Amino acid sequence: MNDKNQALSDIFKSLGNPQGGVVSMEHAREAILIERSDLPEVALPDGSTLQVLQVDFNNNLWIVRNRFKPGFCIDTHYHTGAVYAFTEAGEWYYKEYPKLINKAGSYLYEPAHSVHTLTVSPDATEDAVVNFIIFGSNVNVDEQGNVVSILDAQAVYGVYKALCEAEGKNCDATIVMG
Repeated sequence: MNDKNQALSDIFKSLGNPQGGVVSMEHAREAILIERSDLPEVALPDGSTLQVLQVDFNNNLWIVRNRFKPGFCIDTHYHTGAVYAFTEAGEWYYKEYPKLINKAGSYLYEPAHSVHTLTVSPDATEDAVVNFIIFGSNVNVDEQGNVVSILDAQAVYGVYKALCEAEGKNCDATIVMG
């Protein structure tokens, strides 16, 4: 296990069952607006940042905003459900599809079980800021395709809460369902 996976694994172990401002379906009758400044961006061990906008534990859905620095590369992985990505700034690509460059204003649909390695060119002139709507779990794999770790909505929210607490930040505005 590499250092960033170990750091995330250590955070997961310390979490137990994350608690938070859960919105039951019977009380989710009005629109909820979250401004960018309502929730903090927190630093992850790999140098990226995370802002969790919404989680739905019943449907294993997580909606996040990430910021990736030039030269950033995430572990090779796939998702057990579909992923929708909207790029706000910068550009990024999957190592497996280097000619499909996501730029500010682009939209990417990613089918379940598509194996990929998110990469930001070291020559990039700005951070890549991407909003992801993720259904299902994120399954990280090694070079041989062996599973090395799994993230789901509950784990991501738990990590986000722990990192917010560690930085003295409040994430109560996150929409939590299920």
